[in-house]
Amino acid sequence: MINRNLWPRGGVLAALFACTLGLSPHLLAQQAGQSTPASTPQTQSKPANDSGAVPNQPDQDPKTPKDDRIFFALPNLLTVENASSLPPLTTGQKFKLVAEGTFDPVEFAFIGLESGVNQASNTNPTFGQGLKGYGKRYALAFADNTVENFMTGAVYPSALRQDPRYYQLGKGSFLHRAAYAGLRVLITRSDSGKTEFNFSEILGSGTAAAISNAYHPGPRTFGSSVNVWGTQIGWDAVAYEMKEFWPDIHRYLVRHHQKT
Repeated sequence: MINRNLWPRGGVLAALFACTLGLSPHLLAQQAGQSTPASTPQTQSKPANDSGAVPNQPDQDPKTPKDDRIFFALPNLLTVENASSLPPLTTGQKFKLVAEGTFDPVEFAFIGLESGVNQASNTNPTFGQGLKGYGKRYALAFADNTVENFMTGAVYPSALRQDPRYYQLGKGSFLHRAAYAGLRVLITRSDSGKTEFNFSEILGSGTAAAISNAYHPGPRTFGSSVNVWGTQIGWDAVAYEMKEFWPDIHRYLVRHHQKT
């Protein structure tokens, strides 16, 4: 039985993902029925950037991407929209972007909510209840989140020279885009732009699961680490789906707000 703090976080992600999946086919069909004005190749306008991520302009600094938050809350710094390729991130930039997302104020609040759910369900009962028990659960959840983020987004991408950014597909059918997003846990880009197996995700989440055995209470077995490893990869796949479809939902919400 998995006693890690992945399920409360996963439950919130799953709820958000369900909203994403529920809206996306409708939005894609709506967009397909609208005519798109042709653009002049020599004078294409800048990307709409209301989706988020690293700007696709040579005169803009990739170290300071726009932080368009998924569902207006969750940090979304490592998502690229409207760009087939970008200059590679340096090691310092990879660590900086991961740190900004991990230590974002919303993340602290999100982990606080997660810890409250863990306390209510009495996860890790040896921690007890009350403020002391809540503090232990918060520290545990924060450590899990921090270690996994840095391993998959900074440590392994730097060592293996892989790009930790998610390049939104942004076109094609809903199923095609959903399959593309889900497979990003297995497929990624190298810093040079080549398609590679996503060792950063697989090894990074595996390392994070193994490290968690050092401070999690209860039996420390290889099997429990493998269970956590697989679960974390699954939730990362859900996060990629939200990264893919959130820009469409964001644009829809902005247009709807402007009409009202």
